[in-house]
Amino acid sequence: MIEHVGGAVIPTGFDVPVEPLRRAAHYTGEPGCIAEARSFAAHFVGRLRTEWCAKIDDRAQDEVLLVVSELVTNADRHSNGPYILELEGTDTAVTVCVYDSSAALPRRFPRDPERVGRHGLEIVHVLARQVTVERVPVGKRVSAVVDLSSA
Repeated sequence: MIEHVGGAVIPTGFDVPVEPLRRAAHYTGEPGCIAEARSFAAHFVGRLRTEWCAKIDDRAQDEVLLVVSELVTNADRHSNGPYILELEGTDTAVTVCVYDSSAALPRRFPRDPERVGRHGLEIVHVLARQVTVERVPVGKRVSAVVDLSSA
């Protein structure tokens, strides 16, 4: 931002780009990992509130936590090794990335209220603005961008 004082232009230093908040956690697949990932994400959202002054209502926080739960659960169930949860956020959105060791890409099934289970990716697609899946050298990465603004 630049202030104009008596015709003079004074740089304030606030026009410097700010890096998003980033945190990552590693999980082994031991019992309790999914709850730990949700707790990690809740703490991350709290840091966005304090460090970014983000106005995040309970619904937006719940959506981030649900996306984390679904993606971490999929990694836990379908990979043969540890997985990584990576969160990146600003005052407007959180990107949830989960890396796991399985090269098999997740399948999104058509909506079917009669089906028991396999609704995880369907839920993520409803809650996220963008969902991407890509292979990485050690497996795959599933990313979902969740908007924090109330609609």
